[in-house]
Amino acid sequence: MSVRVVMAVALLACAAGCDAPTPDSAAASAATTATTTTVATTSASCDYRPTPEDPPADGRDVGLPSGVAAPDVVILLTNHGEITMAMSRATPCTTASISHLATSGFYTGSPCHRMTKAETLSVLQCGDPTGTGSGGPGYTLPDENPTDLKPASTAGYVTYPRGTVAMANTGEPHSGGSQFFLVYADSTLPPTYAVFATLDEASLAVLDKIAEGGVAGGGRDGAPAVAVTIEKALAA
Repeated sequence: MSVRVVMAVALLACAAGCDAPTPDSAAASAATTATTTTVATTSASCDYRPTPEDPPADGRDVGLPSGVAAPDVVILLTNHGEITMAMSRATPCTTASISHLATSGFYTGSPCHRMTKAETLSVLQCGDPTGTGSGGPGYTLPDENPTDLKPASTAGYVTYPRGTVAMANTGEPHSGGSQFFLVYADSTLPPTYAVFATLDEASLAVLDKIAEGGVAGGGRDGAPAVAVTIEKALAA
């Protein structure tokens, strides 16, 4: 399942083979046909759906999130420094899932596999232990799309501000999993990516340093030129 963030360049939406390929139909189907499992968190009933056609990446089966209180922060200990994500209460199902994956060791030793350097999209994408952009946790999350982001000049798009952390997905409903992206400069996207955390200044400094390295091969979208690894994730 290819989990991507759409790259908006002018008014064009990329097709397969462009900067942001569309998801394959089999992966999209898996997210909509799998058995539904509802988990009650402290503030919501969360429709987590197992995806048997897309098993947990790298064999990391950590199960489904349980009904536990979400942490205030999740800290990514990377090979470039600490990135602290202050978790949002507006996305309880997403927050509970990220906390579960962090504390279960799903992110341990995983790469941040994608960097974008475009006028309309400036993000670092992480959360797939395989580093291919296709791996997930073996389940999908319910959509918790933002409703309060500033409209962009392109109709139907909004601005994800610098310091935002949001879920990646395939472009289909209910297709978020373990992958997420950290925004280092204001980015223009459809309002279909759940914003579950924000970064403080110290974390942004680490992210900026990573972004300065650019994209491998000098392009606008691809692997970071300097390898980025989440050595461990902690919840507090």
